[in-house]
Amino acid sequence: MADTKDPIFLRPVTAHAADIGKAVTFGPGQPLMLDCGRVLSPFTIAYMTYGKLNAARSNAVLLCHALTGDQFAASEHPLTGKPGWWNLMVGPGKPIDTDRFFVICANVIGSCMGTTGPAEMDPATGKPYGLSFPLITVRDMVRAQAMLLDALGIQTLLAVIGGSMGGMQVLQWAATFPDRIRAAVPIACAARHSAQNIAFHEVGRQAIMADPDWHCGEYQLHGTSPGKGLAVARMAAHITYLSEAALQRKFGRNLQNREALSFQFAPDFQIESYLHYQGAAFVDRFDANAYLYITRAMDYFDMAAEHDGKLADAFQGCHARFCIISFTSDWLFPTVENKRVAHALNAVAAKVSFVEISTDKGHDAFLLDEPEMFDTMRGFLNSVAAADGIA
Repeated sequence: MADTKDPIFLRPVTAHAADIGKAVTFGPGQPLMLDCGRVLSPFTIAYMTYGKLNAARSNAVLLCHALTGDQFAASEHPLTGKPGWWNLMVGPGKPIDTDRFFVICANVIGSCMGTTGPAEMDPATGKPYGLSFPLITVRDMVRAQAMLLDALGIQTLLAVIGGSMGGMQVLQWAATFPDRIRAAVPIACAARHSAQNIAFHEVGRQAIMADPDWHCGEYQLHGTSPGKGLAVARMAAHITYLSEAALQRKFGRNLQNREALSFQFAPDFQIESYLHYQGAAFVDRFDANAYLYITRAMDYFDMAAEHDGKLADAFQGCHARFCIISFTSDWLFPTVENKRVAHALNAVAAKVSFVEISTDKGHDAFLLDEPEMFDTMRGFLNSVAAADGIA
């Protein structure tokens, strides 16, 4: 683990205006009504776009990012300098082809890359929101995205696409705004967060809150940051994104820069060193309170809950085409959960196709080089575009 006195552990992560790309601020006359019963106003949505909107405004594709993602799907991240998180999928000539489609990716409400979240200033107090920020849901994220599209003059999306928490947003779009989407691609997700996944999230949240530098969420006022706790939360979560086969293939029991066991508690094994690196790198780009809020939003996600446990009823009236993608080694959102969504869509006579991709890369496969996923995405979007007369 990196030294917790290192500056990256002491700097609360908030994006400056020059870092966030584009942004729209909604003033007091455009409040965001939240599921918790509170109102968020004013608020800002930061976003990036790739490609060009056609004259008919019919080629817009919305990308929904995962828990630790952001708006920089296909462009260099301003804090880390790394390529966009879906650089393999999005760009000229790629499966989500920016020569043909106008791609929008917005940072979700509650995050820390320019969209209003707990690290931002509360205009009522002039201080960071911290834990006074309202609890949010995936549906709140989607409502905010719909307001962004309104501001951009886009009424209907050709497709909405996302993996993991992004896939949850895709499903919520289908339920909340069925008339605004023509196609939906939920990847490696579920219609509800499982007890096991909630448990992993709670471990991460408790690691953050146990860090003495957390200060009950007011660490910005104290000039500190709970970097050690956030790094541990990231380490625990990262294990769930991988598969046992991938860990064994990549690391096994190989030692890290040594030929024998040290008989100390410093990292002996490569997998330990890898997790320490992941934790330290995450602290450099993410805010601890934002992690608390977004994981809670995922925990609350349960699309059937409002329909007496009948998931199919959530999709009544949605006429979009669906392409559901899952991965054989994903134990965070296993294929059975993705199939549950497909069955619910079939029950309301939706147009749905389902693809299970064989891979040992685990949940993170949707972010990696998976040719079958690329072919599936390209073929599906080409078909949707052709049906809508988009060249």
